[in-house]
Amino acid sequence: QVQLVESGGGLVQAGGSLRLSCAASGRTFSSIDMGWFRQAPGKEREFVAAIRWNGSPYYADSVKGRFTISRDNAKNMVYLQMNSLKPEDTAVYLCAAQIAGSTWYPERRYDYWGQGTQVTVSS
Repeated sequence: QVQLVESGGGLVQAGGSLRLSCAASGRTFSSIDMGWFRQAPGKEREFVAAIRWNGSPYYADSVKGRFTISRDNAKNMVYLQMNSLKPEDTAVYLCAAQIAGSTWYPERRYDYWGQGTQVTVSS
């Protein structure tokens, strides 16, 4: 089992920045691949970014160049630095985890999910 708790959401103006954090517990963090997803009202959940156990990142095209995912294995934390935010980035952001295997599926096959943190970007 892996427990995930997100924090850092809030209200920000367009062009601003936020940093989301996700605290993981319950399993050796260095054996877990992590991801961030988001879900806006009335829309399907959307992949945002992922990071392999060894720190390799992967991004959705919609956030490439604006968002940065990182992790601190010593603190069992994963972060999402969001810059140049746009109103269309408004959503609940969810942290997710999958047990690392020989093949990485950055956009799917996540086993554990957090409750989410709201990000609202005003125009």
